[in-house]
Amino acid sequence: MWENGIMTNDPFARLPEVPSFTVTSTDIEDGQRFAPAQHSGAFGVPGGEDVSPQLSWSGAPEGTKSYAITVYDPDAPTQSGFWHWAVADIPADVTSVPSGAGDDTGSGLPKGAIQLPNDARAARFIGAAPPAGHGEHRYFITVHALDVPKIEVPADAAAAFLGFTMFSHTLARATIVATAEIPAS
Repeated sequence: MWENGIMTNDPFARLPEVPSFTVTSTDIEDGQRFAPAQHSGAFGVPGGEDVSPQLSWSGAPEGTKSYAITVYDPDAPTQSGFWHWAVADIPADVTSVPSGAGDDTGSGLPKGAIQLPNDARAARFIGAAPPAGHGEHRYFITVHALDVPKIEVPADAAAAFLGFTMFSHTLARATIVATAEIPAS
C-alpha cells in the first residue's frame, strides 16, 4: 500500500483478515503520541521510562482460549521493523494488564504469561526511541485472540517467531496505533 509515494508498511496487510474486537488504554489513545513514560530511557530518550501501557480489551470471539500482546514499530530503519514487546499465554479470562506490567519481572502480568525478548533482546517492554529526525513512527499495540490455551513458543523465542506461530491460531485482533517522533537536533 502506498500513500503520498511512500509505502505505508501495514504489518497486517499480508495476513489473513480476521475480526476485530475492542482494546482501550488509560495511557494512550489510538492515533495519538506516546507519553514520555512509554518512550525509552534505556535507549537514551530524555524523560523516557520504558513503561508498558495499560490495556483493557473486550468482545473477543467465542472460542478464544488465550491472548498475546505485541508492540511493533514497522517504521524502524531496518528491513524488519522493531519489536518492542511480546507477551504470550495470557489466559482467556484475563481482559486487562496494568501500566508497567512489562517491567523486567513481568510483575503485572497474569500467572502463566510469558514475556519474550524484544529486538533489544530483553524480555520486557522497551519504549519508543525513533532516531532523531527520522520522522514519525507508528507503534502497533495489538491484542491477539488465539484458539489455543498456550501458543507453545520457547521463552527465548523472537517476537517474529511468536507472530509466525500465531498465524494459524489467530481468531481476532484488536489494535491501537500510537506514534512517536524525536526532532532532529
